[in-house]
Amino acid sequence: MSDISDDQNFLDDDVEDTMDEDSVYGYDENGDSDYAGNSDEEAVLDDYGDADDAFATQDMGQKRTFEVDFKSHTVASIESAQKEEVEHVASMFMIKDTDAAILLRHFGWNKERLIERYMDAPESVNLEAGVHEDPARPKLQRLAGFTCEVCYTSSDDEPSGKMETLALACGHRYCKDCYQQYMEQKIREEGESRRMQCMKEKCNLVIDEVTVGLVVEPATFDRYKILLNRTYVDDSSILRWCPAPNCELAVECHVSSKKLDKVVPSVKCDCGHPFCFGCGNAAHAPAVCPIVKLWLKKCEDDSETANWISANTKECPKCSSTIEKNGGCNHMTCRKCKHEWCWICSGPWTEHGNSWYNCNRYDEKSGSNARDSQAKSRASLERYLHYFNRFANHEQSAKLDRDLYGRTEKKMEEMQLTSDLTWIEVQFLKKAVDILTECRMTLKWTYCMAFYLVRNNMTELFEDNQRDLERAVEDLSEQLEKPIEKDNIPEMRQRVTDLTVYVQKRREILLADTANGFQEGRWEWNVAI
Repeated sequence: MSDISDDQNFLDDDVEDTMDEDSVYGYDENGDSDYAGNSDEEAVLDDYGDADDAFATQDMGQKRTFEVDFKSHTVASIESAQKEEVEHVASMFMIKDTDAAILLRHFGWNKERLIERYMDAPESVNLEAGVHEDPARPKLQRLAGFTCEVCYTSSDDEPSGKMETLALACGHRYCKDCYQQYMEQKIREEGESRRMQCMKEKCNLVIDEVTVGLVVEPATFDRYKILLNRTYVDDSSILRWCPAPNCELAVECHVSSKKLDKVVPSVKCDCGHPFCFGCGNAAHAPAVCPIVKLWLKKCEDDSETANWISANTKECPKCSSTIEKNGGCNHMTCRKCKHEWCWICSGPWTEHGNSWYNCNRYDEKSGSNARDSQAKSRASLERYLHYFNRFANHEQSAKLDRDLYGRTEKKMEEMQLTSDLTWIEVQFLKKAVDILTECRMTLKWTYCMAFYLVRNNMTELFEDNQRDLERAVEDLSEQLEKPIEKDNIPEMRQRVTDLTVYVQKRREILLADTANGFQEGRWEWNVAI
C-alpha cells in the first residue's frame, strides 16, 4: 500500500504549529485512530485561516529546545571573515597583513591563543610560525651576474643578460622559474597552501599569499586561494563545509565537541542539505553523535546479518505467500488471502490502532532467561535484529518516497484538472511528502538510540512518543497512497492537511522531550560513550 522517497531529505522549514494536537487528529480511549470531525476541521481553519497556511515555512524566530543556531557562509563571506581577523591582528601588533595571516594560520585561526603567545614572546612565535620581521615585501628583481643554485641557469644565458629572480625576507634568492615550478607542485600536487616554505634547505620562512600571486599562473593562484579557504574552515571549530555534492557553502555553528553527548547539532545548509554539524553525517536526531558512531560501526560489523534482514520479501503470516514490499507504507494486504498485516512485526494490522500496539517496543523478557553463552548470544542477536530491522525499514521507506514523490506530482496535476484548485493550493500534497520523509528519518534514528538505552521508565516514555509518531506516519503514508476521487477532493485535502500538521507535531514532541532528557540527564546508556 505504499511507496516512499530517497535518502535525500526533502526538508522544508519546520511547520509553525500552535494548535492542540488532539484538535487535528487523535486517538480515542481504545487507541483507535479518529480523524477530526467537522467542528475540529473548522477549528483548524480558524487557527490557520486556510489549509495551506498550516504549512507556512517562515521561521517566526522562536527556537525549539531541540534546535541549534546556525548560519551558512559563502566563499565571499569566508574570505571577508579571514580579512577581518588578519586586519585586527596586523593593527594590534603593527605588522604586515601577510605576516598576520601566516601567524593566524599557524595557530589554526585561534586568535586568542595567538595573542596570548605573541604578547609573551614575539620573536619565538615568529620563528616558530616562519615569519621574518621585515617591513619590505618580497618582489621580483632582474639581476645581472646571477646563477640560480637550483637549476644552475645563469643570467648570462638570457638575451638581456639579466634573470628574473625572487628572494624572501631571509635573503635566499632563486630564479623565478624554479620558484614557480616549486610552488605549482606544492599547490597542485600536494595541496599545500598554509606552509609553503623557502626553497633553501632548513629555512622555515613561509611564503605569503602576495608573493605566491607574483609567481604562479592565475589558474594556480585561484586553486591556492581555494585551499586557503578550505584550511580556514577545516581549522575552525565553529565552521564545517556542507557535505552535499557540488555545494561550496560552509555552515557556522557554536556547539562545541564537548557537548556532543548532550546536544544533537542538526543544521541545514542554504543549499537545502540537512546534516549533523558534530560528525558531518546525515542528520540523525534524536540520537547523539557518540551513539550514532557506535551503531554504524555495529551495523558495519554485522553486515552479513544486515544483508539478510534487509531482504525485500516476506511471507504472509496467514497463507505463507511470498510478498514483495514496493512502497513505504507498512500496512500490507495479501493479494491471495486478503490478510492485512504489518510488514515490521508481521502482526495483524487491526492491532496497530489500539492502546496495546507495541510494534516499536522490544520485549526484553524474551531474552531475560538466557542461561548459557549460546542462549545469551542468540538473545543478543535477536535484540539487535529487532532494532536494526526497524532502523533499516524506515531508511528503505524513505528511499521509496522517490516514487511517491513522482506520483504526488501527477496527483497534483490531476487535482488541478478535476477541481477548481490552483497549483499553489495543491502544494499541500508535496508538503505532506516532505514532512513524511523527514519523520521517517527521525524514526530511523530513534531505533538507534533505543538500542543503547537502559530499560527504565524514561525509556518507556521515549518509546511511547516513538510509537505515537510511527503510528501517525503510517496513517499519513496510507492516506497519500489512496487514489483521488473527484467528489472527495475537499475532504481529502483537509484530511491530508490535518494529518500532516499532526505528524509534524508528534515529531516535535518526540525531539523536544528527547532534547530535554539530555539536558536533565534522564537517559542512561548500556554502553560507555
